[in-house]
Amino acid sequence: MDTEVVLLEGETRTMPTPEQPSLIVRQKSPQNTEFPFASLSDLLIPTELFFVRNHFPSPDLDARDWRLRVDGAVARPLELDLDSIKAMRSTTLTAVVECAGNGRVYYVPPKEGLQWQNGAVGNAAWTGVLLSEILEMAGVKPNAREVLLVGADSGVVDTNKKTASPGPIAFARSLPLEKAMAHSTILAHSMNEEPLTRDHGYPLRAVVGGWFGMAWVKWITHITVLEQPFLGYWQAREYFRWERNLGEPSLGSGLVNYSQKMTEAAMQIAEKKVWAHRS
Repeated sequence: MDTEVVLLEGETRTMPTPEQPSLIVRQKSPQNTEFPFASLSDLLIPTELFFVRNHFPSPDLDARDWRLRVDGAVARPLELDLDSIKAMRSTTLTAVVECAGNGRVYYVPPKEGLQWQNGAVGNAAWTGVLLSEILEMAGVKPNAREVLLVGADSGVVDTNKKTASPGPIAFARSLPLEKAMAHSTILAHSMNEEPLTRDHGYPLRAVVGGWFGMAWVKWITHITVLEQPFLGYWQAREYFRWERNLGEPSLGSGLVNYSQKMTEAAMQIAEKKVWAHRS
């Protein structure tokens, strides 16, 4: 694999040394920074070198005021503060997260979007609570189909373009109920044994083992259990796939299995025997 760092117009990088590699800035606002993949050497990527993928500016949330609301197709709507979540049974999941656009700079013909090389991927130890335990507290109704995760980050997408969002929107993605209830899906408040940093979703983010990074919603404030498939902007306009079953293409019913689409970069991390290892 070519590990030479390529910087495009407008991209920057502080001067690294062998002892202190640095993040590659692919976009300044909102911040999108890439791990210098040639420096990969350890089991876990240090938080300060972990790639950052943002669609909007990182919200500045105060844990004292932050609450997680759980509603929708549940018997008992909830509102939890961070201390209540930390008091629940803790679980740690060591898992790889990768942006679906990792390696985009190598596409032929070129594709629109952030021109990642190999470093929009990382492995960390995530600590928090199983999403299933919070859903069980709320009492999911029998007719539930999906679980919608909504982040505090919001804004307008592609202003004045055909792809523009219908006004300001939050970053929100849904999971099939089966995946939401799986032991590979947690709500994390810690990363590599330290509280989440602002850029990595403080105070609470989703960790969805085996799924691409767009499912790992950061800065979660609201969970809604749905009886119908979610067709929001980030589900049906961005980060979707087409299926052709009856001749004409239609919106796909789910995400491509990540293990079938791992990039070479992610495989190198996986070969260190850390893929979805539970501790």
